[in-house]
Amino acid sequence: MARISIDDDVRRNDAIEKASGLARYASDYFFPDMLYARMLRSKAPRGKIRKIQTPVLPYGYYFISAKDIPENGRNALHMISEDWRCFADGDVRYVGETIGLFVGPERSVLESLERNTYVEIEEEEPAISIDDAINVKGGPILEKDDVFCQLYCQKGRDMDEVFGEADKIIEETFETGFQEHVHLETNGAVITKEGEKYVLYISCQCPFYVRKSISIVIGAKDEDIVVRQSTTGGAFGGKEHFPDVLAGPLLVAEYVIGKPIKLIFDRREDMLYSVKRHPSKIWYKSAIKDGKLTGVKGKIYYNAGAYLSSSYVVLQRGVFHANGVYDIPSTYLEGFGMATNTFPSCAFRGFGAPQTLFAIEMHLTHIARRIGVDPVEFKRSMFLKKGSETVTNGHIVENVVLGSMLDDIATASDYWRKSREYGYGSGRGIGMSFYNHGGAFTGNGEQAIIKAHARLKKTGERVTIEVGSTEMGQGFQTTLRKIAAAVLEIPMENVDYPNPDTSVVPDSGPTAASRSTMIVGRLIERCAVEMKERWGEGDFSVEKEYEHPDGHPWDQSTFRGDAYLGYGWGACCVELEVDKRTNEVKVVGIWSSHDIGKAIDEKIVHGQINGGIIQSLGYASMEKMENKNGHFRQESMSDYVIPTSMDFPKQEYFLEDNPYEWGPFGAKGMGELVFNGADAAYVDALERALGVETFKIPLPSEDIEEALRKNGR
Repeated sequence: MARISIDDDVRRNDAIEKASGLARYASDYFFPDMLYARMLRSKAPRGKIRKIQTPVLPYGYYFISAKDIPENGRNALHMISEDWRCFADGDVRYVGETIGLFVGPERSVLESLERNTYVEIEEEEPAISIDDAINVKGGPILEKDDVFCQLYCQKGRDMDEVFGEADKIIEETFETGFQEHVHLETNGAVITKEGEKYVLYISCQCPFYVRKSISIVIGAKDEDIVVRQSTTGGAFGGKEHFPDVLAGPLLVAEYVIGKPIKLIFDRREDMLYSVKRHPSKIWYKSAIKDGKLTGVKGKIYYNAGAYLSSSYVVLQRGVFHANGVYDIPSTYLEGFGMATNTFPSCAFRGFGAPQTLFAIEMHLTHIARRIGVDPVEFKRSMFLKKGSETVTNGHIVENVVLGSMLDDIATASDYWRKSREYGYGSGRGIGMSFYNHGGAFTGNGEQAIIKAHARLKKTGERVTIEVGSTEMGQGFQTTLRKIAAAVLEIPMENVDYPNPDTSVVPDSGPTAASRSTMIVGRLIERCAVEMKERWGEGDFSVEKEYEHPDGHPWDQSTFRGDAYLGYGWGACCVELEVDKRTNEVKVVGIWSSHDIGKAIDEKIVHGQINGGIIQSLGYASMEKMENKNGHFRQESMSDYVIPTSMDFPKQEYFLEDNPYEWGPFGAKGMGELVFNGADAAYVDALERALGVETFKIPLPSEDIEEALRKNGR
């Protein structure tokens, strides 16, 4: 076994286990006397529960609901707030809300019990869309209105003065839709007891989130709940908070019944009754003077759904990225998280940034065309650089190399020639977009809230990584083992990184926010540096806590300061052709460049780039999920279409080596960055090919036809 360098190519540690079928997912766990569970859900988006009438329960079957929560418990799941109920009680607020849980030994019987249960709901008029919420349709969902949360950011001069001096003022509104995660493994969990401890085996991103969220339901201490992450077959944010919604009812059922219980969603359940990306409505008003953008005013609305979940933090990231990668002299941005009677929205790759980055990219593209300049040249003139002021009155702390990234993909794609030769409306188009993503938690999240810990444990010649961070297909178990092995100068085979168990590992924070490599990887690097110095001491452990760099203040009450201490940066170019008879789009070229500091493992990074860009192109082109009266219309993989390897061509990618001061070996986060911009490049190219402007995504063929009709084409 050879020692390893950080630049060596390695095989993913989970490759054989997953390829051979040996990996153990939540559905693979079995215990003696294990029962199964099935949810009884609301079929109405809003209303009062008047009656619940179940069939006669056979021997050994149970119906668990809010009435089974003990007196010292609370009917709440402690996410960021406690507003999401474990069980609907008295009323329902969205289609799919958990009313109860049937539990018993045969799943076919559970299906029959659920199907034959009568729930009488006195329905009330729901608010479904952002416009419904703005207009308080059906009366307030909250105490006075339908606004869960709001914030604003201001930079530069008074906006009235800026607009008063403008030669041209341009206003536009953009909309983005729901997006389904479509992780390969559906949501699932198994609960049992070991002594006095409740033990969950669960497909999740954040084991400590689950523990904290559900302990209050039965009035237990956090440490009375043990969460063991099972091998997780994809997440994309859909398993950040949503596993709590399974785990809470399961905990109550375990409290009452005392036998192991398994709850696994089928694909239809997972699509109809799980969280989605926040739909958005984003209005921009921009001032142009002497051909330059002098100010932008924006209003950003996100559809949060029936409960707050993570929406306030998602909204913050959306607003803080609403200027994109551009140094706009004056801005005033307002953000609103709107309550509706749809399934609650929650985390999704990009966490609020993709919506505003799409909108600002397309808005600037439209401005450039209207003032007669190439969109890429127009945008290039406004790129942020080190020291530039951000929308939160902080500053960019790193060297920004977007110019060279642009040059790489422009040369590879032959952008300048093609952009001149492809006529507007010719059926051929090439477009480009630029984007970023703030690494780690927003504002003071890392130092004041998470306070991440990580531990390395030495036993003989072997080292074990003990962190709460999870592998969910992104390659983190390989990356972290590689960091530790490279510092310690030992073979990777001597480094173990088991799935986290909250009773064993320290809390290193959630596996989210593009923080894992930047923050947890850095902690393991620091642990390994000390362990290497002490290697001859025998068996011992080293634990480190996150330390925030000095000189980068943040005021959470005013949202002022350095919201992020490092960004990933990206540029993407897409070339396509449109069949004018059928509106079918064929993408013929994809080029991208990314600055992620130092690539710890280029094979993993390459996979992330390919996957993230294709997922973003799906968001822009085909992943249409409609909600009618609170019901999602798409319920299977035959009517919710996602891209396959046959839908897009081979990508060409570039990596900019730009080491980051506070990351392991100079690395920054990148898992979300690679999603954030291909959608705008695609729509830019599509608009050029069609000869029309568009203002929403996704744009499947039928929506292209609608856009053409609106433009008289």
